[in-house]
Amino acid sequence: MEITVRERLESLKAGVLASLAFISLVVLSQSLYHFLGLASYPFSLLSLGSSLLSGFLFGVTYRYIIRRDQNSHLRDGAVLAFALVRAGGYGDGLTDWLHQGPLLALFILESIIGFAVARSSLDLALARQWLRPFSSIDPNL
Repeated sequence: MEITVRERLESLKAGVLASLAFISLVVLSQSLYHFLGLASYPFSLLSLGSSLLSGFLFGVTYRYIIRRDQNSHLRDGAVLAFALVRAGGYGDGLTDWLHQGPLLALFILESIIGFAVARSSLDLALARQWLRPFSSIDPNL
């Protein structure tokens, strides 16, 4: 199986769209955390870069996962899998689960909503044919 340049460009478009949608929600939620006093640290470039990369990889992967399939379990599973992996990295660094557990729950919720927003953006782009579904596996799809 050889992936064409056209497929690679479509994957790039999907990744950029998903990363922009995801980072928008992350910046909004981080701003809300600061406003409510839940976070005392400023935005870090590492955190924003990680969020951009997570969104990009989600977009590329999501396009491949769904292809032309309308299975809602695949769509929901992709969102949940990416959210849990992202939150798992955050949870791994916690030392005081009693006090930091609620922040982990908030981070999980932020991740689920963020990837759901990215998914909705991709679904809209696919529905409006701004983005093509992945089809290199079988030309008859």
